[in-house]
Amino acid sequence: MTFNVKALAIVGAILGGGMFLLVGLANLMFPSYGGALLEFGASIYPGYQGATGFGSVIVVTMYAVVDGAVCGAIVAWLYNTVAGAVGPKGERFRA
Repeated sequence: MTFNVKALAIVGAILGGGMFLLVGLANLMFPSYGGALLEFGASIYPGYQGATGFGSVIVVTMYAVVDGAVCGAIVAWLYNTVAGAVGPKGERFRA
């Protein structure tokens, strides 16, 4: 069994972007909600300074979409590479 790299990249983009979008919007309505996650986003995404308004929510969402897509593609590629090198019972295939 192999993973579809494009499909897992899309799923990662949706999950990553959706998470930051929903938490960012909730933080605009309830300022105490999700502060730790948004500060984490500020520490890893350049140009994002934390929850300062709707524009910053869009910025962190776009960063998370790209990050989720790249991570999903890497996970699928890595799984396919390892699964192709190891047999169904953990035995290595001969090349």
